[in-house]
Amino acid sequence: MTGDVLTFIEGKVGRIRLNRPKAIHALNTAMCAAILDALAAWRHDPAVEAVMIDHAEGRGFCAGGDIRMLAESGAKDGVEAREFFFTEYRMNHRLFTYERPVVAFMDGITMGGGVGISQPARYRVATENTRLAMPETGIGLFPDVGGGWYLSRLPGRVGQYLALTGHRLDGAECINLGLASDYLTSDTLDEAKARIAAAPTEIEQILGELGAPVPEAKIVALEEDINRLFESDRLEEIYSSLETKGGTWGAATLAALKTKSPQTMKVSLRLLAEGRQMVDFAAEMRQEYAVGARVVTRHDFLEGVRAVIVDKDNAPVWNPDTPEGVTDELIDAIFAPLPKEEAWTPA
Repeated sequence: MTGDVLTFIEGKVGRIRLNRPKAIHALNTAMCAAILDALAAWRHDPAVEAVMIDHAEGRGFCAGGDIRMLAESGAKDGVEAREFFFTEYRMNHRLFTYERPVVAFMDGITMGGGVGISQPARYRVATENTRLAMPETGIGLFPDVGGGWYLSRLPGRVGQYLALTGHRLDGAECINLGLASDYLTSDTLDEAKARIAAAPTEIEQILGELGAPVPEAKIVALEEDINRLFESDRLEEIYSSLETKGGTWGAATLAALKTKSPQTMKVSLRLLAEGRQMVDFAAEMRQEYAVGARVVTRHDFLEGVRAVIVDKDNAPVWNPDTPEGVTDELIDAIFAPLPKEEAWTPA
């Protein structure tokens, strides 16, 4: 089998394998469409009792989306970027509402789009290699693919901290926060997949039997500071808290935030504030699509991709370059609903 994503049936399970190792399995539009088609075909197939999502060779599960394509499209008319978001979000929503159990193996780098295809799964398997993050504010984007839903439902203000900083979580931290349901060592994954393919009605028992002791979650030691210093939904107030009440950790965290896009940090805070109130996941996807369709054509995204991915000078020049420069009116405009004929709809 060849292709950027492999979809096939093994035993009684539908298999989705990301197969773009040179890009750490980053998603493109065709991959999302192929996954959508496979999920549709298996939805009422009596031979498929569950679905497994993993990656083929390489060091990561999924590093995100095709950022270069998004930036190239955003610099023109944005049509190709909107097509990608539209298809990706349909895939995210179908996974979220899927009738069959889904198992996602988050072995290695799991970022952006990788979070979007793993978090809807009923079973989310972390390992000692897991590195989960939503680092989008560093390139002038925001935690999409349901980030407004998942991060807003984390305990305390951890979701806001992750959205703004792009902090990487290991497997133990994912378990602690509920972003993973099971913890296995990577050398047991092949056995787990083979046993699940043979007996998909016993997924919970299989993962339980193969589960490994979970190491201490390092983020626990930071939760009190995170909850205290990231309490506000206003970026200016978070900056102030980190500067005046944060000590050494606060100063280092503030320095990290000052490398991110003020515009999309404000977008992220509003996304989480509203995401917790969303009536369902489709409403979240509809809002994120409207926001994404606008953000992808704005200066900060194009500049962020230039600085981090193209030129790799890691010196983006944001505009506006301070939280105070990002007005409420600008954020309101980014969040305005799209006209009905342009809005996102489920598959």
